[in-house]
This record gives sequence, structure tokens and C-alpha cells, in this order.
Amino acid sequence: MDLDVDAVIAAARVALPDTQRSLEQLARIPSIGADPAHATDVAHSANLTVNILQDHGLENVRILNLVGAHPSVLGEWLHAPEVAPGQPAPTVLLYAHHDVQPPGVVANWTSDPFEPVERNGRLYARGVCDDKAGVLAHAAAVKAWLDTHNTIPCNVKVFIEGEEESGSPNLERFLTTYAEDLRADVFVLADAGQWKVGEPAITYMLRGLATIDVTLRALKGPVHSGIFGGAVPDPTLCLAKLIATMVDDHNDIAIAGFTDDVRPLIATERQRIVDLGSTPEAYLRAAGAVEGVQSSGDPNINVFERLWAHPNLTVIGFDSHPLAGSSNQIVAAATARLSFRLAPGQDPQRVCTTVIDHIAANTQFGLETTTHIHEAVPAWTTDPVGPAFEACERALEKGFGKAPVAAGMGGSVPFVGPFVNAFGGIPALLIGPEDPHSHAHGEDESLHLEDWRKLIESEIHLLSELAGLDPSTSLGDAN
Repeated sequence: MDLDVDAVIAAARVALPDTQRSLEQLARIPSIGADPAHATDVAHSANLTVNILQDHGLENVRILNLVGAHPSVLGEWLHAPEVAPGQPAPTVLLYAHHDVQPPGVVANWTSDPFEPVERNGRLYARGVCDDKAGVLAHAAAVKAWLDTHNTIPCNVKVFIEGEEESGSPNLERFLTTYAEDLRADVFVLADAGQWKVGEPAITYMLRGLATIDVTLRALKGPVHSGIFGGAVPDPTLCLAKLIATMVDDHNDIAIAGFTDDVRPLIATERQRIVDLGSTPEAYLRAAGAVEGVQSSGDPNINVFERLWAHPNLTVIGFDSHPLAGSSNQIVAAATARLSFRLAPGQDPQRVCTTVIDHIAANTQFGLETTTHIHEAVPAWTTDPVGPAFEACERALEKGFGKAPVAAGMGGSVPFVGPFVNAFGGIPALLIGPEDPHSHAHGEDESLHLEDWRKLIESEIHLLSELAGLDPSTSLGDAN
């Protein structure tokens, strides 16, 4: 095929204002999948996603439903010509998700979290970066190809998940039910991000995730703290002390046996990290740390190794008694939600057992303890070599004008590992719209609009670069 990629890029640029309007429309929907009160919003978001994919030229767009699961969306375009006689074009599955995190403390946002606002080249709203920008990047790349050539160099499937922010709890059922619908030769995920603004990355390492609720109960109901304080143990204080036993002075995990199955980095992984240097201060600045805050974690370990290849504990929720309406009482019970990011090699179920055993052994004064595991998914790594990764490197360099960095990501995308494994270890190319200043999962989440344009253009190049690959040969190395 004689393909004018420059014409496709030009078409995407002309359409960019419309693409942004579609993104803003999708971002106005509070599709908070983890909150049952927003189930209707998640369904609304899925329906709008169907309309967006149809409007951008995808065919057979439909909602994929499972009982008890939030809806996902799948569209396709499967008419790519053979790249050589008897050699079909590869099928590429483009992934993003339309569910979002809760807004957090709404009062801390500069503007309404579900009313997109553009300021200084960034678009602010919950989910605008994580990951509704990925939805529109896929759609825009497809539309630009079809508008200019009435064809796409590869067969394309676009899958938009509805449960990623909840840990993809129905993933196994999903892959079993819809395996043939999702089958592909290459997996492109737009839920990662840039190394820094203007500098792209290919993510090859994700941490796993285990989330556990722990409740300590001392009483059937609250009692007067003056009359009973000093005899009745305070569940809130006991829970805080229990959590403190889980980490050392660096805030690294100190639970006995927790790190026994952490896989040491291999030489190539370690060298990639060493080559990036170690800049904890830059990470603190990007996070918006206040003056004087120092980096946690063992200072003798490279910050990127800490972030990508070591486990970590974060307390993401704590229930006792809110300040509003508080009084001189000992509360009956206190609950914390513990989020453990897991290193490569760790068995999430074993980790959960280790944590629960630690809770039982370190709870003071015989308080009643209950635990609940919300999610437990392993880390994922790949060796970013082979024709598909080389194609991605070329595409990103053309789109951004800079060669991409091979990077890890401390977050988790539960869909990646099971999907790759379900289809025989196909290459997974993890790119996306986030940058270190995006504040994904935080207040004032934002999307760098110029980098988003470059991401769309990189995807256009990527579909061209992947078209010549032979799906019958090894396109990458997935672990």
C-alpha cells in the first residue's frame, strides 16, 4: 500500500479540537467504578464510549457485559489488506479504560473535578488523563487513517475496560467469555505515560497490588474517654501502632517474610535503571511535596528501583470518627485500608496471608480483628526487545521528536499480565498520556494537551510501523 502518513497526521491535527470536545464530554461523567452509587454513571460512560467509537469509524461496536461487572466496550476494524501474498496484516488490540478514581477531597480541587477546564496548556478533570485521554487517542488515530485512506494498515480492535480502577475483579471471567473477540497479535495499552513532559516512554515493568482492610474492635459501642480512658484500649491508637509495626525507619516494609519471594533484578533490568540516574528530589517536586519533606525508602537504593521493583505500603483509607462531631469518647472500632504495591516475583495471595498473620501477632490488648482482601494481582514485567518494541520506539520518536525511555511504573494495570498470557505471550506495548505532573488519582488531575497530541500522532505512526510485521513470528518477549 502507498500510505501517506503525513496526510494522516495532518487530518488528526485538524480534528484535534473535536477530539478534545469528545474527551471533555466523556470526562464530565463521574464514572467511579469502585462506588456502587455511581453504577449508573459507569453505564452512561460506556454508552457514550460506544457512540464515540462509532463516530470515529469503528465497526461492530458493542458493550461487553457480565453479570455483576461494570460494562466494557469493544469495537473493531478488520479489513486491513495483506502485507504480502498469504501474509495477513497483524491485529492490534488498543486498550484504555473509561472508569475513574473518586475525586478525593473536592474542596482541594482548583475547579470542579467533573467539569473540564483548560489552563496553561493542560486540561484539568478527574479521569481526563487516567484514562479517558487514552480512549480518545485510540479513536482519533483510527479516524485519521480512515478519513485519509479509507483503510488502516493493521486490523484494529479497541477495547475500553470499565473496571480497571477497581482492580479488574472480573478479568478472568472476561477473558474466558470474550477470548475470541479480544484475540490479537499485539497489545497496545494507553494507560501509562511519558518519562517527562515532551519525552516519551515505553513501560516494561508494573508493580502488583494487594489491598486489605483491617478493623480493630474494642467495644460494642463508644464510651466516655474520661471515665474509661486508661483502662479501655483505644482502637484508633492501637490500629495506628499496628500499622507502624509494618514498616521500618525508612518506611520500607518490615513484615516478617513479606519480601521472601521478591525477584532480584536481572543484569539488563538493573543496568536500565542505573542508566537513568537517581533523582528522588525531582520526584518529590513532581508530587508537589511541601518544603522540607524528604524522600522515604532506603537512600542506598536507586529511587527508580524502589518505585518499580520493591514493595511499598500506603494507608489509603482510615475510619475512626470524623473531626466534625467528634467528642471525648473512645470509639468502638477503627478500620484502615492498606494498599501494598508488590514487586516482581511476589505471590499476592502469599503476601496477603503474611500480612494477616502479622496483624494477628501484633494487635495489642486482645482487640477483635477482622480483615478483608479486596484485590490481589501480581506484578508484570517484559523484556522490551523484538520487532514490536522496535516499531513502537520508531513511532514514539516520530511522534515526539525524541527517542523513548524504557521505564518501569510503580502503579498496577491488572489487565496486562492475564491478557498477554491468555494469548500466548504476545508483546504488550505500554504507552499513554500521563506525565509526572498529571496528578493521576490525586486532586487537580490534568492532561498535558501538547503531549496528548504527540501521543495520538505516535499511535498513527505505530499502526503504520506494525503493519509490516509477520504475526507468525516472535514479535516480542513477554514474561
